[in-house]
Amino acid sequence: MKIVTINTEKTQNIFEELNKNFGGKVTFDLDEYTLETNNNFAKGSIVGASFNDNISYVQFDMTFSVDVRMDIINVKSSPIYFAYCSKGNLSHSFGLTGEERAFKTFQTAIVTSKEKQDNVLFFEKDTKTKFTLIIVGTQNSVQDQMHSLNQMVKETFFENNAAQDFFYVGSYNLKIAEKIEQLNAVTQTGIVRNLLKEGILRIILAMEIQQHTDDQCSFSKDTNCLTLREMEEIKELSEAIKANPEEAFTIKSLSKKSGLSPNKLQEGFKMIHNRTVNDYITHMRVLKAEILIRTSDLNISEIVYCIGFTSRSYFSKIFKQKFNCSPKEYKFNLNPLAITA
Repeated sequence: MKIVTINTEKTQNIFEELNKNFGGKVTFDLDEYTLETNNNFAKGSIVGASFNDNISYVQFDMTFSVDVRMDIINVKSSPIYFAYCSKGNLSHSFGLTGEERAFKTFQTAIVTSKEKQDNVLFFEKDTKTKFTLIIVGTQNSVQDQMHSLNQMVKETFFENNAAQDFFYVGSYNLKIAEKIEQLNAVTQTGIVRNLLKEGILRIILAMEIQQHTDDQCSFSKDTNCLTLREMEEIKELSEAIKANPEEAFTIKSLSKKSGLSPNKLQEGFKMIHNRTVNDYITHMRVLKAEILIRTSDLNISEIVYCIGFTSRSYFSKIFKQKFNCSPKEYKFNLNPLAITA
């Protein structure tokens, strides 16, 4: 087993330690660090950055050839950690002698410990593991204590502001996975990238706190009766529809492909996307149509055919509901010289 020790008080220190243990190359751009590694021991990438309110994040997309134990030490304070597993499995313990608890794909773990108590993460070898760790510091200067986000997070979980060993694993939540994919899809650079990532990260943090609140209500867990396998199937179907919305998807074909009943399909799509299956297909088709209007030379009738619609009038109606203008007006506004059929 490979043992790695990191201190999360400064993002720079995290990446120095990770680079020392995993090898590879670290790059830095406007407070964002990236470690890329590809060797006999570790393959993948780790990204991290710091933001206002003493909030930072580190995101792992790694496969190790041996089991890895990561000791996260607390020197001056005990942060609150929000960890979401997008792929693979992780486990945690308070120190080396503490009980080892697992959290699986699509689950959030919220963790903090007594001062000077290490948090230990365990990675399985030969398993691709993707997880996002949001670190909320609990030390504030006096002038920042009243209204800072990290102070409010601290008070949410510890009314008396006394750090203690605390471990919570939430029920499965695919909406957080979708939001993390948005975080990873940011392509802008410089300050724009920094601001976009900070905004998305705060939304993820809010969703994880809301998950904890919902799970405290007994009825909340009862309403989410999908298993992990069913959640994975719903996610795969969502990605397939998103990639090729023009295909002739039906409830029957999707049910046959996934092995899920029509009721399970509807339940999963409503839980993740707040849409029925058919509404999600229509939504993805309209989004693809907008891309084709912007990036292709196809006329509107050709685009309607390309994305799987049979009625141009119906397409125009739902396009206008989303973009507040007709497809023809949208294309003309992009290029006044454009000719649409």
